[in-house]
Amino acid sequence: MKFTKMQGCGNDYVYIDGSREQIPQEEKPELVRRLSDRHFGIGGDGVIFINPSDEADFEMEMYNADGSRSEMCGNGIRCVGKFVYDKGLTDKTDITVISAGSIKYLTLLVKDGKVEQIKVNMGAPELRAALVPVVSENERVIGEQIHVQGKDYKMTCVSMGNPHAVIFMNGVETLAIEEIGPYFENHERFPRRTNTEFVEVIDTTTVRMRVWERGTGETLACGTGACAVVAACVLNGLTEETVTVKLLGGDLTVTWDRAANLIYMTGPAVTVFEGEIQEG
Repeated sequence: MKFTKMQGCGNDYVYIDGSREQIPQEEKPELVRRLSDRHFGIGGDGVIFINPSDEADFEMEMYNADGSRSEMCGNGIRCVGKFVYDKGLTDKTDITVISAGSIKYLTLLVKDGKVEQIKVNMGAPELRAALVPVVSENERVIGEQIHVQGKDYKMTCVSMGNPHAVIFMNGVETLAIEEIGPYFENHERFPRRTNTEFVEVIDTTTVRMRVWERGTGETLACGTGACAVVAACVLNGLTEETVTVKLLGGDLTVTWDRAANLIYMTGPAVTVFEGEIQEG
């Protein structure tokens, strides 16, 4: 089976061309776990199958490293754009990609015949608690208290096609995220678990973020998380609408166009290596 290892700001996935590699659906979770293993497999935060689609130019079928399905990955979808253009699957620089029923619009920024940066229209942030989903008596969860492991935090919850809980704090760089992250992910208030972003505001146009992703753990970057963070920053009056989000793996530029209620994310996509691996 042929594969391509790619990363966006260090958020790395194994990419498989679903039009060429026919893998039974029931076998995919175990295959994903094996390929994602950094010791015995290829290694990555998960696996993304790039499939043909009748509804968009391409489909992104995404799995977390533990074999569970995920709805969306901002860094992952940028790499999908680079994959399909660089491999000649399309010659368009404006493409559509569908993931879990939601279509995203990508603008590919090409340099010397290869995609270097991608701007993604990530759509409107979903703030209704029931649709994030998060358990709350309020219609929207903005600066709402949550009790985790004996400590109270204030969270703002946003869905960007997948659930996010944004926690503002100081000292993000020294946070023991591996200790607290799993308790947020599996907290009873998140019926589908959650991704958790721990955020320190540097100034009105810059924030620093670390992320605990459901089904994977801490990753170097999370594109949907960066989008959720900017929405949360604006809702809490902490930043302007365009923000540089500093992640462990690099920077993303995110803009929430409030007038159109659309979030745009711009960042890099990099091919790390390609190869073949036995399926069994």
